[in-house]
Amino acid sequence: MERPLTANIRPDREPLDIDGYERAGGYRAVREALQRMTPEDVLAAVTESGLRGRGGAGFPTGQKWSFMPRGEGAPTPRYLIANADEMEPGTFKDRLLLEGDPHLLIEGMIVSAYAIGATTGYIFLRDEYRLAAERLRRALAEAAGRGWLGEHILGTGFSLDIHLHTSAGRYICGEETALINALEGRRAIPRTKPPFPQAVGLWGKPTVVNNVETLCNVPHIVNNGAEWFKGLSRTDNAGTKIYGVSGKVKRPGAWELPMGTTIRELLEEHAGGMRGGYRFRGVLPGGASTDFLVEEHLDAPMDFDAIQKLGSRLGTGTMIVLDDRTCPVAMVHNLEHFFAQESCGWCTPCRDGLPYVEQLLAAIDDGDGRFEDLDLLEMHTRHLGPGRTFCAHAPGAMEPLQSALRWFRDDFERHIAERRCPYR
Repeated sequence: MERPLTANIRPDREPLDIDGYERAGGYRAVREALQRMTPEDVLAAVTESGLRGRGGAGFPTGQKWSFMPRGEGAPTPRYLIANADEMEPGTFKDRLLLEGDPHLLIEGMIVSAYAIGATTGYIFLRDEYRLAAERLRRALAEAAGRGWLGEHILGTGFSLDIHLHTSAGRYICGEETALINALEGRRAIPRTKPPFPQAVGLWGKPTVVNNVETLCNVPHIVNNGAEWFKGLSRTDNAGTKIYGVSGKVKRPGAWELPMGTTIRELLEEHAGGMRGGYRFRGVLPGGASTDFLVEEHLDAPMDFDAIQKLGSRLGTGTMIVLDDRTCPVAMVHNLEHFFAQESCGWCTPCRDGLPYVEQLLAAIDDGDGRFEDLDLLEMHTRHLGPGRTFCAHAPGAMEPLQSALRWFRDDFERHIAERRCPYR
């Protein structure tokens, strides 16, 4: 089984320095792209590979790049931003790459910037990732010292500088236009789309924002080709995926596996199954902003299309497991507390609706709820759903709630009927 994304990550997680990275074949894709391919060739290879964004939305990467204006008269400068503001609760896959193989991200950014004509790149990193910041700074200095960054890379006409920006940190900075506002020193709120960042982005110039894992796939596609990348997967969704599992399992962690690996295999073979005395009840398959799946879904392949057909989302591919000793009401209450705190406050439904949802859940969790509160919660899952708010923050927050009301409704009703939490 090939694991191109994590092949260089050692058991002690100490990253390769630039000599080790080059000995392992690193920066070969930069040479291949800049000396033997045109930017259009790289774009075509990535498009043909079927690579989809690994940040949660799953949008085709080549198509996203194709929205950048091209040809004579296209606006300049252009920017490439690596979104490393990994704040989704339960998600830690990018941290593995940032800390374990920072040169792979840099190489991915160089090749991607070449394809879209960007001359400046930014790594937008959450402030809490201090070790990743330290290792990225070292790797950037090494790459610049070796001539992989800077003016006229490999003697070509292509130049690129990459800057590390440590974010003050807000969940909404995971949204690309809010991230761009934050990078410009403005309040981190989402922008109206259109215009999309590929046309009007950072400082009004064309900009592509890609997730860390997405960018780390690009060098391997250039080196090995689109068909190879498709062949890594078990399904029609190409490539490998860094999946994660947290919760009451024996071996929580993250693993690079073929796209389409089943939930059951992730839980039982890689995470070791449930801890002794705990029984599986459900799982948020792609981080905190996805819908619960339950036991009947355990054999579903974890890819974008299959999980969507089940009414949830692959999201970041990092699963949060709910066991039979954890109160689902308290779990959802905790998540909604987070989402209410992290609302940027830009639109009324999100700013006022999420705290109200949290209040209702707090009352039910404390044994002070009413049965009519369940109707109010159901109503808010619709009123804060897709198309009702400025961005996807509130709709994402509603996903665990709406699915909890579906799959664990007995627990909500028992809290109200018994006027206490039966798990305490």
